[in-house]
Amino acid sequence: MTQTTSRPGTTASAGSPTPSRPLAEVLPQDRGKPVLGRALEYAKDPLAMFQRQWDHYGPVSPILMLGQRWVFLLGPEACEAALTNRDKAFVNGPAWTEVIGPFFQRGLMLLDFEEHHMHRRIMQQAFTRDRLEGYVERMHPAIEQGLRRWRPLPRFEAYPALKTLTLDIAAEIFMGGAEHTPPSEMAAINKAFIDCVQSAAAIVRYPLPGTRWKRAIKGRRVLEDFLRSYLPDRRATETSDMLSQLCHIETEDGERFTDDDVINHMVFLMMAAHDTSTITVSTMLELLGKHPEWQERCRTEALALPERPSLAELESLEAIDWVMKEALRLRAPVPVMVRRTIKDTVVCGVEIPADTFCSVGPQFSHVMPEYWTDPMRFDPERFSPERREDKSHRYAWEPFGGGVHKCLGMHFAGSEIKAIMCHLLRGWTWSVDPGYVAPLNNHSLPFPSDGQPIDLLRRTRA
Repeated sequence: MTQTTSRPGTTASAGSPTPSRPLAEVLPQDRGKPVLGRALEYAKDPLAMFQRQWDHYGPVSPILMLGQRWVFLLGPEACEAALTNRDKAFVNGPAWTEVIGPFFQRGLMLLDFEEHHMHRRIMQQAFTRDRLEGYVERMHPAIEQGLRRWRPLPRFEAYPALKTLTLDIAAEIFMGGAEHTPPSEMAAINKAFIDCVQSAAAIVRYPLPGTRWKRAIKGRRVLEDFLRSYLPDRRATETSDMLSQLCHIETEDGERFTDDDVINHMVFLMMAAHDTSTITVSTMLELLGKHPEWQERCRTEALALPERPSLAELESLEAIDWVMKEALRLRAPVPVMVRRTIKDTVVCGVEIPADTFCSVGPQFSHVMPEYWTDPMRFDPERFSPERREDKSHRYAWEPFGGGVHKCLGMHFAGSEIKAIMCHLLRGWTWSVDPGYVAPLNNHSLPFPSDGQPIDLLRRTRA
């Protein structure tokens, strides 16, 4: 495998101010459609557009999107410069607000600098080792109950079933089960989350009737009302669920969250906990359905554990861990991360002016042949100790981001995904046509239009 750490014309260290050159002008053939720019091209095939940008401009490339000039940061070095943000030139809040509007306002990902540090310092107490162990114990009954609703079918729609399952898990872990919430209301909550997430791909970003933006505004109100209805009880009595923990945890300096803080963080956490996990588990189902030899290898590993494995036992899994990492590489749940510059900066020798929107593209890094052997091939052993291709560059594999905004819940997500997979592997077997490609499943939309059908069979246990 050929490994490179720089591209001709870039500096040896990302973010170095010398030598530097001005940001390139957009070539005439890359201007795209009037007003829309390259937005439709991105929605159709993001990886193809990333490759074209890389070929034409290198790691720091200008692009016209929805009436504005953005900059794409591609490749591990450019991504590292933005995510580590050593000169504090990049901010999250104004950038993510531009993409997802007010629907996940003041979630941890949308805060910056000292305010972000304070909120993260409080919230990280909800993800300590002992709390993670407790969350894993509570996951198993929710997973078992959710999987009882699955039925063996030749075209079982896996994606919506997983969406419901991961929302049920999030309700148990984050809200103590939302025990008095009827299934019809939980279905409405699930739809509200989907509507808010899909707002990121909206072309019309104004609340006109029938638009994604309008549905997302309604979805945010549904989520706020739902969470506020539980807030008084959780404030009154401390319990082990995440909502109560956010109501009661405080730092040594006495810093605590307000009610609005709790609501904003809960909306964002529940979205992240069930939307991104759904994408990863569904990708693993697809890949293991196409590669039965790996499905059996993972099943053997799952059967060697107790029916309800502990956090330490989930962490001991090897093949399942490699498959999870390979799924995150091939289909990152967050394929791009956005930033905005608040002052002039230099990335890979290219000057980026202040007040520039930037799109950081980890998904492109995940499939660059400079860092990965046969990058589009399913090959979990690339993460084995003998190979460790993910170590070819510290940002060659970055599904959880990096720097101070690296995903706080990545260990929770990993344990949840592995727990779900253990239950699925013990109780079910499935297959997927090797030629199957999910419609619209191209990283720009979170929901495959066909529901991701799989041939699902219940296992006969010895």
